[in-house]
Amino acid sequence: MKVVLLAGGFGTRITEESHLKPKPMIEIGGMPILWHIMKSYSAYGYNEFIICCGYKQYVIKDFFNECFIRNSDITFDFTDKANKIKVHKNFTEKWRVTVVDTGLNTMTGGRIKRIKPYLDGEPFMMTYGDGVSDIDLNALEAFHRSHGKLATMTVVNASQRFGVINMTPGGQITSFREKKNIDGIPINGGYMVLDPRVLDYIDGDSTIFEKEPLERLVGDGQLMAYRHDGFWQCMDTMRDKEELELIWNSGKAPWKKWD
Repeated sequence: MKVVLLAGGFGTRITEESHLKPKPMIEIGGMPILWHIMKSYSAYGYNEFIICCGYKQYVIKDFFNECFIRNSDITFDFTDKANKIKVHKNFTEKWRVTVVDTGLNTMTGGRIKRIKPYLDGEPFMMTYGDGVSDIDLNALEAFHRSHGKLATMTVVNASQRFGVINMTPGGQITSFREKKNIDGIPINGGYMVLDPRVLDYIDGDSTIFEKEPLERLVGDGQLMAYRHDGFWQCMDTMRDKEELELIWNSGKAPWKKWD
């Protein structure tokens, strides 16, 4: 199953670093948070990625273009004008990465719609390029396949900076609404599984996926919630970044599921 990563936004709440690079390329422990997310998926056997880029998309392309050299032992032979390069060991990931420029000002729904040609008409996973979690991704896929609906959204408990979700005890999402100070109920944590027919709910570049498409899926009874009570943290501000750095440097990062 392919994994779609939304990595095209401006990162306006973390401009201390996002003025130089896309937010998914801001580093935690010396590596972009995008890399951490991809490593998490890879730990569960998902190794084919489609990255939806926009703002400073060349930074993401350059990162993957340089990965081969950066993660290899190489001899550069300039003797006798040989100009040869010999790769001794390569430590790169077993990933297939498609990086797509989905437009500078395209909204989240539009970005997903634009990568339709790369999905091959198959169900796919999707998440945002700024959040890490210790979610069991195989269990998420199994849950999605079990209920037969078009879409599954992971819901998490978090401090209420975002809109909240109402759902039935069985997990069917019934509505979205703005947060209230008294709220302590689940929010959208990303980490979705989507049937390709979900793209029919998206009109075009100006469509915000979290608004009309998800609301229409709710109205049609096609959106299910996968509840995750473990670790989840998005990197929305510099404070979030610093917190994730502390967790990573402790050597006990919950999202590190790889050796």
